[in-house]
Amino acid sequence: MKKLQSPLCYAQAACDTMMRRYPAPDLPPKGHFHYHQGVFLSGMLNTWKLCKDSRYLDYAAQWVRAVFTPEGEIRQYDHADLDDIQPGILLYSLYDATGDAFYLRCIESTAKQIPDIPRCACGGFWHKVSMPNQMWLDGLYMAGPFLAEYARRFDRPEWRELIVKEILLMREHTCDPATGLWKHAWDESRQAEWCDPATGLAPEFWGRSIGWVPVAVQDVLRQMEPADRGFEELQALTRSLLLSVRKYQSADGRWYQVVDKGGQPGNWLENSCSCLFSAALSRAYITRLMGQEALTDAMRAFVGVRDSLEWDGENLLIGNVCIGTGVGDYTFYCERPCSVNDLHGVGAFLLMCTELQQALDQAAPEN
Repeated sequence: MKKLQSPLCYAQAACDTMMRRYPAPDLPPKGHFHYHQGVFLSGMLNTWKLCKDSRYLDYAAQWVRAVFTPEGEIRQYDHADLDDIQPGILLYSLYDATGDAFYLRCIESTAKQIPDIPRCACGGFWHKVSMPNQMWLDGLYMAGPFLAEYARRFDRPEWRELIVKEILLMREHTCDPATGLWKHAWDESRQAEWCDPATGLAPEFWGRSIGWVPVAVQDVLRQMEPADRGFEELQALTRSLLLSVRKYQSADGRWYQVVDKGGQPGNWLENSCSCLFSAALSRAYITRLMGQEALTDAMRAFVGVRDSLEWDGENLLIGNVCIGTGVGDYTFYCERPCSVNDLHGVGAFLLMCTELQQALDQAAPEN
């Protein structure tokens, strides 16, 4: 098997593979301002920040230009769905890199969705306008980093407090005290077909949904000061969740599709959640939230994912990735199809590679 020298080299190979496959405006779902492209391009911009290859910056900019009008209005999206807020996170880096006021207009266009997000009675965001009273873990990544950075840049502390509240509500309603893991979703109304009618909880701990949580919360923490209300509590819940997640890491370094049921029939090792957990553990090491054990386990996950990859000439193939998924039972998750070079998977892979590269660079002087 072809092996590259560093996590950053793998990130560059993944970016180059996807650039050969798609012109930027054609990234699927084509023309739609959506988290599929946003996750992938977030990873690409992280790669650009480390390697300084301007092609990656230009590619992300081309996609943004394709999905916004020149006036900065989003062309195609589902208003107030959390999934269609996430790509707004790209705009801050593009503005910082170029100084082009176009990106400020785009930021404001994206931010206009925030007041229109429907709320549960408890104050939490509905995941989608079409899914009343449902809060999904995925939503923390879809809205949290954009909100937190907007709050810092434009002096909107009430928006920072809004996302801190959202994170704490999600923990309150989904965290299982026995395992320390968080259930995929919660329905306040107890009406969804997937939920426990007594608790409103989803039945399982789905890997990728949990993976979004420590990645998102640490992105929010980057936009906060230690004196901000909720800072220490967010640190503590991140550490607690990652300590719980580490208990379920498999022998090859990856995690299972249903995290706590690795030995059960039908379950399988899933790469996107493994990448997200690795990214989160690397970030926790970088910030001293966790120690050497976090970096060790992040590297184990990277090796497990790396050794599952295949090559088609110069193209890096990232497989064993669950396609886009709603909420369901054990059989539902286990029977979900896998994809190769799905934007979910490549984006998560890039987040892992770039965070791990920074962690390894930070650790190097200690060796």
